[in-house]
This record gives sequence, structure tokens and C-alpha cells, in this order.
Amino acid sequence: MNNSDTDTKYFRAKERVEAIKAFYNKVFKYIVAIVITGTINYYLNEWSNPWFLWVVLGVSIAAAVKAIKLFGYDVLMGRNWEQRKIDEFMKEEETKKRWE
Repeated sequence: MNNSDTDTKYFRAKERVEAIKAFYNKVFKYIVAIVITGTINYYLNEWSNPWFLWVVLGVSIAAAVKAIKLFGYDVLMGRNWEQRKIDEFMKEEETKKRWE
């Protein structure tokens, strides 16, 4: 393995670690936002109308979508779908060039 491959892998790994770190920071901020809105909800009407649950729902959906994107689990197309499609199209181009 040459030096440029090692550098490329290192930078990809570093970008992934930074993305995971940013995700965890967002999750922490989401928790803080939920606690603040829950506290406000409690002091305004003492849980008689728990509207802060809408905030919890929205934040949970946002966090789930970001986690799916970050950790690579794609429900509709499966893991590494993009790379498989790219490889497929590259093979198609290669076979077309051979027949021309």
C-alpha cells in the first residue's frame, strides 16, 4: 500500500470521526432542548397539556434520520447501494466500449 492510499484512508476515517462527534453533540443539544421545553411546559400548565411531546417527536425523528445517514443503514436501498450502482454503471460503460 502506498503513502497516498494511507493518507486517503486516514482523512476519510478522520472525517467520519468528526461526523460522529458532530452527531453526538447534536444529540446532546436535542436532550437539552427537550429538558428546557419540558420544564417550560411543566411550569406553564403542570402537564395538563403536554405539548412538549411534539418537540420530543420532532427531535427524535430528526435524530433518527441523521443516525441513519451517518451510520449507513438505508432501509429502502440497503447498505452500500450507491457504491454498487456506481460499480454497475462503470462495468456497463466498459462493456459498451469493448463492443464499439
